[in-house]
Amino acid sequence: MWLDGVLSTYITRDGMDATDSLIEMISASKHKNQVRVIMLDGVTYGGFNPIDIVRLNESTGMGVIVLMRSMPDFENMKKALSHLDYPDDRFGIIKKAGRISRVVTSHSHTPVYIQCAGIDEISATKIVQLSATRSNIPEPLRVAHLIATGIICGESCGKP
Repeated sequence: MWLDGVLSTYITRDGMDATDSLIEMISASKHKNQVRVIMLDGVTYGGFNPIDIVRLNESTGMGVIVLMRSMPDFENMKKALSHLDYPDDRFGIIKKAGRISRVVTSHSHTPVYIQCAGIDEISATKIVQLSATRSNIPEPLRVAHLIATGIICGESCGKP
């Protein structure tokens, strides 16, 4: 219902440091004890810097929910990864995120897709459905996107 804090960190474009950066950021935060679940918009950031959601869960003790707007195309992803260092390691981390489940919220008939670690699929689905208050995207991810776009582009481009 409200925003209590914002965390940020830096990662390397197409690097392999996103998991460690998130673990360090969350572990050092004064907000850590307030966090109930970690929500991620996809499993790669900064290009193809993958987040190992199993290790993120194990290191923080918090459930992790990855949300995707569409079902990933793993074949095209593998082709793109072939142009980077450690393509097999990257793809292994992406696949390690596990089973992909379809979720429909009350605000849209367009489904989203989730993966989770350290939290069961039923609970993760309920969290996504309860927190998607304005669209099919959970409010924490929608707000994070607005903030990030505002910082990068100088102005957010969310729908009014």
